[in-house]
Amino acid sequence: MSERKCAVLRLEGLASYTEGLIVQENALEKVKSSKIDGVLILLEHKPVITTGRSSGIENLLVSESELKSRGIELHQSSRGGNITYHGPGQIVGYPVLNLARWKKNLPWYVNRLEEVIIQVLKDYGIKANRKPRYRGVWVEGTKIAAIGIAVKRWLTMHGFAFNVEVNKEHFALITPCGISEFSVSSMNDFVDNIVFDEVVEKVKDKFSLVFETDLVEVSKEWLER
Repeated sequence: MSERKCAVLRLEGLASYTEGLIVQENALEKVKSSKIDGVLILLEHKPVITTGRSSGIENLLVSESELKSRGIELHQSSRGGNITYHGPGQIVGYPVLNLARWKKNLPWYVNRLEEVIIQVLKDYGIKANRKPRYRGVWVEGTKIAAIGIAVKRWLTMHGFAFNVEVNKEHFALITPCGISEFSVSSMNDFVDNIVFDEVVEKVKDKFSLVFETDLVEVSKEWLER
């Protein structure tokens, strides 16, 4: 399909936020060394609330002790954007890419991440779109996927969070992305009998299509070498 080669790693089970960061750092070293053009990491996180590098904590609606009692961690992230929640039933995608191999254009990159989710939802008969003022993917006025990235020297980290069958009660603990006028949705609000692993495979397929790159399955051990 393409001269570009991108690895894809699916982490099994629930990953802590710290584990997700370590895997991204390992992927970044592979990309920096030009061993591969990019690595797409797909995982589910243990329940965690994260803030952006410069904002978001003001949109936490409960105390940190309340979060702890619910088994939810709190982390400040190096990504852009505001506060968000990650947890089981949500596909988190961390594309670690050398954008010099694609396009040195951040609005283009965010648009392509959104397009991956839009195309997945289309396969399930769900019509999704963008909002001019807000990043992310929207269905019937609700936010089904959030985007938050970090880019340095055209190397990307962080990425997207796509709600498939997530516990939306946890979003009530925050003002998601600092946006109070819109609610959060999940795929299972619109279609029944979702198979989570099937959606993950569709994300891989659409990423390959939208970013015009071949995907090569790799292991966590490969990243650690």
